[in-house]
Amino acid sequence: MSTNTQLPFAISLELDSSLANKTGSWRTKRPVYVDRIPPCNRACPAGENIQAWLYLAEEARYEEAWQALVEDNPFPAIHGRVCYHPCESGCNRTKLDEPVSIHAVERFLGDQAIKHGWLPKMKPATGKRVIVIGSGPTGLSCAYHCARLGHHVTIYDAGEKPGGMMRYGIPKYRLPREVLDAELDLLVRMGIRFVQSARIDDLAKLMETDRADAVFLACGAGLSKKIDIPNWHARHVIDAVKMLRDIESDSPPMLGRRVAVYGGGNTALDAARSALRLGAEEVVLVYRRDRKRMPAHSSEVIDAEEEGVKMKWLSTIADLQADPGRDTIRIEKMKLNAKGQPEPTGEYEELGADTVILAIGQEAETGFLRNMPGLQFDKDGSLLVDQQMMSGVAGVFAGGDMTPATRTVTNGVGNGKKAARCIDAFLAGGVYEKPYTLGSARGDDGVFDPKVKEIASFDRLNPWYYTDAPKHIQERLAGLRRLDGFAEIVSGLDETDAMHESRRCLSCGNCFECDNCYGVCPDNAVIKLGPGNRFEFNYEYCKGCGLCSVECPCGAIKMVEEKI
Repeated sequence: MSTNTQLPFAISLELDSSLANKTGSWRTKRPVYVDRIPPCNRACPAGENIQAWLYLAEEARYEEAWQALVEDNPFPAIHGRVCYHPCESGCNRTKLDEPVSIHAVERFLGDQAIKHGWLPKMKPATGKRVIVIGSGPTGLSCAYHCARLGHHVTIYDAGEKPGGMMRYGIPKYRLPREVLDAELDLLVRMGIRFVQSARIDDLAKLMETDRADAVFLACGAGLSKKIDIPNWHARHVIDAVKMLRDIESDSPPMLGRRVAVYGGGNTALDAARSALRLGAEEVVLVYRRDRKRMPAHSSEVIDAEEEGVKMKWLSTIADLQADPGRDTIRIEKMKLNAKGQPEPTGEYEELGADTVILAIGQEAETGFLRNMPGLQFDKDGSLLVDQQMMSGVAGVFAGGDMTPATRTVTNGVGNGKKAARCIDAFLAGGVYEKPYTLGSARGDDGVFDPKVKEIASFDRLNPWYYTDAPKHIQERLAGLRRLDGFAEIVSGLDETDAMHESRRCLSCGNCFECDNCYGVCPDNAVIKLGPGNRFEFNYEYCKGCGLCSVECPCGAIKMVEEKI
């Protein structure tokens, strides 16, 4: 072949070839690298950057993963056990096989932190003083984040020990107390001061005495709601909150052989399952709606049924039966109307019960605030706050059960984190603003804005590149072993399984440097920036064919209209 033969320009590297012709001028669309919001992150009530710490965990960088996690959530060992993990319901991997077991990896990282005594990174002291009233998940989270931001924090709580409903409402078989105490000890090591068995009667006086610059009210929902049932005193009746609290004492309640639990929430199921562990032979849960409309999480219902709790749907307690010698209660059958609301049928039956446990909801105690001018309450008794979580009194913030909110540990932790950031902004003389907003990547004027993030939905991914990887199943106590005391039911993952589970993450919407875009680009217009720095496009040569976007496994490349 003659040396003067000219090669086709598409494969030539000579001058005046394709690399000399700036083919980017042909383009009508251009690719851009984007960071979309993974659905797991979006679904997390605590606002965790789940994908970020999973990425570090899969590299066996466990302390770094924990540090990334506790920027948002101080209690991963607790959450890995008690959170109902809505993040996994949103996980895109469910459309391939099964969701990533995020809570199990979170638990692993939390347990590692307890084992090695890791401490979070903290900012220098500001000299500002913050009081937190209540040591439930919301108050503890606010205290933790305020301390991380450099503020001096004191927690006042009415309980003998800290933890609120995590200690006195969640049974030990779900949350071992040594795990709870170990993660609470982290706050002590951070310099947070706890004052227990402290009932506050005069908030204004306390703020003055402690020279507080701000206060956060986070009293838990520890008061049981009342209900009017005929013959109230004819039977042994206790409320579920008191029962679960008494289990923590040295004198657990005596329930008898047959127990009826009235309610349909998670507290009702905790009470029912605890009653079996206290020796009850028969436990029946009475609920006035059907299973579909039950507020308790389905996993809790399944566990309760596996352990022997019987369910009496569409039923309500009509009478506690005052007849001597008859240890029964009277149940009225219900039906659902067109709106799904329960209505009485006039049909009755008897149910044997030595003890009736009422689990019909709780409310927060706000009586000690009624004499403080400026505070306002709604008709349900909740304290009114603004968008910055501040009440009508400057410097007095509130959250958790004291305000309208979803009552779970994870929601409480997210609520407390937001409160801490609002308090920090207030102490600096400003207001808290979120660092970004969710939604469309285009502004109201239709102009692409890379600061506003889209959701990384499954249709944006290229699942062909991902192999099947079954989820690791956590071992569980089986059969009667579950009911033999309050031992933890579910075990954690070992290091090998935790690393494997982390690697099942699809990295939805965020580049993980797989090199696909680099390999498929026909114009050599993708430039590698080195490990950890991802890539960039050379737009002088990119024709906008879109191959990189189509072949990106995780949906981290977006094609946008070229500006004219």
